Amino acid sequence: MLKKLELTFHNQGLRSYIELDLCAECPRQDDKGCCGYYSPVFYPCDFAYLLQHKPEVLDYIFSLDNLTILDASVTVNNRPEGQSYRCNFHSKTGGCLLPQALRESVCRHFVCPGVAWEKENKLAHWKDFFAALTDYEIELNNRIAGILKEKGLSLREEKRRDEFMAELLILFEQETATTAPFLAKCPPLEKYSFFRELQYGTDWPL
Repeated sequence: MLKKLELTFHNQGLRSYIELDLCAECPRQDDKGCCGYYSPVFYPCDFAYLLQHKPEVLDYIFSLDNLTILDASVTVNNRPEGQSYRCNFHSKTGGCLLPQALRESVCRHFVCPGVAWEKENKLAHWKDFFAALTDYEIELNNRIAGILKEKGLSLREEKRRDEFMAELLILFEQETATTAPFLAKCPPLEKYSFFRELQYGTDWPL
């Protein structure tokens, strides 16, 4: 079935994200779509944003069971459900419980491959933008994690977690004091409509 889709690109710096109107009626028709196959991973940039804007979400993350806690990252492992899984932040009735800005980068940037928006020539600037953003965020996360490790701080040490977060926030503010030039190359918001042939159930690629 041929369907008109609308993408909305949001340039919000490190918290930039992509919205797709198709998500509300996911072709997978299993009430979870991509959220049934991925466990979100939070890194230093995510921690910094949550500390600044929604620290209670960070507290909630660390209160969850079945976490994988490394020196500078936390994976919220999904839970088995049927032939796949379900993300701990996913609701059957309303999708992700976290607003876009609070999500980690994969969840903010991901659009199912069946949409293949990167093939649209008119969206080349956004393709370049999100590629640069991904590289920038990885580099920033690694740099902050490396400095924290040199200071002997690790998320694995629960008793020193507050110290870890306080130092992380200082480092993040220092490292982002100058805005990366590529962030100015796209507008704050842009909508784009196009048509795609849809398949349903497991025929729709994730």
